[in-house]
Amino acid sequence: MRLPGRLGPLRSTPLAGRPPGRLRAGPAAGRRALARGRLGGTMAEEAKRLAACAAVDKHVQNNQVLGIGSGSTIVHAVHRLAERVKEENLTIVCIPTSFQARQLILQNGLTLSDLDRHPELDVAIDGADEVDSDLNLIKGGGGCLTQEKIVAGYAKCFIVIADYRKKSESLGEQWKKGIPIEVIPMAYVPVTRALTKSFGGAAELRMAVSKAGPVVTDNGNFILDWKFDKVHEWSKVNTAIKMIPGVVETGLFIDMAEVVYFGMEDGSVSVREKQPR
Repeated sequence: MRLPGRLGPLRSTPLAGRPPGRLRAGPAAGRRALARGRLGGTMAEEAKRLAACAAVDKHVQNNQVLGIGSGSTIVHAVHRLAERVKEENLTIVCIPTSFQARQLILQNGLTLSDLDRHPELDVAIDGADEVDSDLNLIKGGGGCLTQEKIVAGYAKCFIVIADYRKKSESLGEQWKKGIPIEVIPMAYVPVTRALTKSFGGAAELRMAVSKAGPVVTDNGNFILDWKFDKVHEWSKVNTAIKMIPGVVETGLFIDMAEVVYFGMEDGSVSVREKQPR
């Protein structure tokens, strides 16, 4: 398990001799990628695919235990992982972070396991709702934050994949839906009061779309979305929120990501990495 520490200065990392901070397969490949994005889906969806493929190709090796995140971007990562397993005859074990991730693993013919059998992972790959310049993340838009944080925390290396819309200088710059906080159902009202009293802003119980009542997580809990009204010192705020009775976990991932791959609008992949201390 990795222990938290301070983030060092960030730098863009050149890979395979490419200019720092950008991965390119050449102008023609970039144009083809964008064409696929416009014809077969949105540009953002193609950007997700580019980031996912770059991360899987760079970080996945034979005989690894991988944490598989949740959300729309991870779908592309699992598809690319399945391709590599088939093409290269890789032996890979996958640990899911949600029911969705479990189904993706099974549907793509990958080996499913759990933390009981594999308590330490080599790499975890997941998406994010927003990433700031210090690699702090907001996660949990899909409601899977607790299991995502558990799997990421027990991985030797946590890799994040996202499209260009998730790249920010400060949290809240792009993501306007607040920080998800998973809570025990009986405590959601007092937790809401404690959040706003201590940190300001507003906290709302997340309501379901296709069912009556609130969203219920895979763990049987509720989610509050805390819409903060100022920039905080996120490490301290994260710790303080977790000390509120009834809080299970927050969607703040502080000092956890090692590298983030952003699929960009021009068909390149921008890499933001922590500098080794």
